[in-house]
Amino acid sequence: MNVLFIEILMFLFGGIMGGGIYALYRKVIAEKSVLSLEAKAKQIIENANKESDAKKKQTMLELKDEAIKMRREFETETKERRTELSVFEKRLLQKEEHLDKKENNINEKEKEIVNKNEELKKQKIRVDNMYQQQINTLEKVANLSREEAKTILLNNLEREIKTSAGNKIREIEQQMKQVADKKAREIVAGAIKRSAVDNVVELTTSVVTLPSEEMKGRIIGREGRNIRSFEMLTGVDLLVDDTPETVVLSCFDPIRREVAKIALSELIQDGRIHPARVEEMVNKARVSVEKKIIEKGEKVAVELDVQNLHPKLIEMIGRLSYRTSYGQNVLQHSVEVCYLADFMAQEISINNRLAKRAGLLHDIGKAVDFEGEGTHVQLGVDLAKRYGESDAVVHAIEAHHEDVTPKTIEAVLVAAADAISASRPGARRESFEAYIKRLQKLEDLALSFDGVEKSHAIQAGREVRVMVKPDEIDDAGAAKMAYDISRKIERELEYPGQIKVLVLRELRTTEVAK
Repeated sequence: MNVLFIEILMFLFGGIMGGGIYALYRKVIAEKSVLSLEAKAKQIIENANKESDAKKKQTMLELKDEAIKMRREFETETKERRTELSVFEKRLLQKEEHLDKKENNINEKEKEIVNKNEELKKQKIRVDNMYQQQINTLEKVANLSREEAKTILLNNLEREIKTSAGNKIREIEQQMKQVADKKAREIVAGAIKRSAVDNVVELTTSVVTLPSEEMKGRIIGREGRNIRSFEMLTGVDLLVDDTPETVVLSCFDPIRREVAKIALSELIQDGRIHPARVEEMVNKARVSVEKKIIEKGEKVAVELDVQNLHPKLIEMIGRLSYRTSYGQNVLQHSVEVCYLADFMAQEISINNRLAKRAGLLHDIGKAVDFEGEGTHVQLGVDLAKRYGESDAVVHAIEAHHEDVTPKTIEAVLVAAADAISASRPGARRESFEAYIKRLQKLEDLALSFDGVEKSHAIQAGREVRVMVKPDEIDDAGAAKMAYDISRKIERELEYPGQIKVLVLRELRTTEVAK
């Protein structure tokens, strides 16, 4: 047992010794590795220090080169600056010298001016004395005071100025006429040429042709019941006279007259004429005319490209085709005014669509003037407002007869187009009395001026010739009188188109040889 114990102890001792030897071996190896690593680290540090020193030297050399280069550039730039400053300094010195010379010259001139002023003052005193002496001498010679002489001079000057003013007025008028008349003629002639609307003359009567004389009796009916029924239903007078194969429809309302004409034509064609048939045909004709009225209004609105009209206004436009004014069909007149206003608005570059719309609607009140009270202008304004037309269109309607002063160019153009359409030859017919009164009023206006001997209105009132007394009115005064007469006509008379004023001055001298 002791042997076993000893063997175990030996075994344990051997194991402990082996472990110590192994640990010692490991330590020795580790110490060698550390020494090797330290040597390598020292070598790396030495190499790094060497490289760092080399780079420092290289950097220092580059910095030195750069500093040398910058110094050279600075020295070069400084040298150039010094050169420029030297040149600039020389220029300044030269300018100072010039300024000094100028200052000396100015001082010398000032001295000369002072001397001249003193001399002028002395001369002025001498002149004033001489002037006063001459005035005194003239007063003694002329036996007139200074104020009297001044009055005479002013009167002479006033006459000269009036003569010059008259000549100037005549010259300006001639220049303006050469330009304005030419342009106005071009615009108006072009507008009339482009409109080219025919006027349909409608009177207060319509004639219906009968197939035979026998038809007159059938129209009258037993005890006149057919004609009475017809007149009651249509509101039209049916005139049956001795004119062969013809009856006449008379009525101030053209629409009622058209309904009666269509109904009577249908009755004649049908041959069955009795009160019930008359009522049927009249109602049928009334529907047909109303439909035709709307179709005419729509056709005109489409042809003229006037958009967004209220349906009631379209109906009123169609109604105008049955309305006449001084023998001129109102619808044709309105279409013509529309074309004229549109053309003139395009010529002067304003709102031609507004002018065209207002031109078409300017006489819309005539479609209902048989039904309501008031002028056609007032009725037209009410219709336009009621059916949503703009304020500009309403104003143009209101101002086209100058019931109010036109405030827009479009309103002026509509009024001008209305006057052109109404006044051109053949458009309208005036009564003989109205024609005579208008011409007499024109002649009386010209005779109201002092110095006028005679006056004659010619060319249907489009020209007035004025003969003046030659001993009272000179040439310049004649030019001024023509201007004054034309302005007075514009203020006091109402007329279509324009009136030419021609002032004639004729001086005749007679002597008898014995």
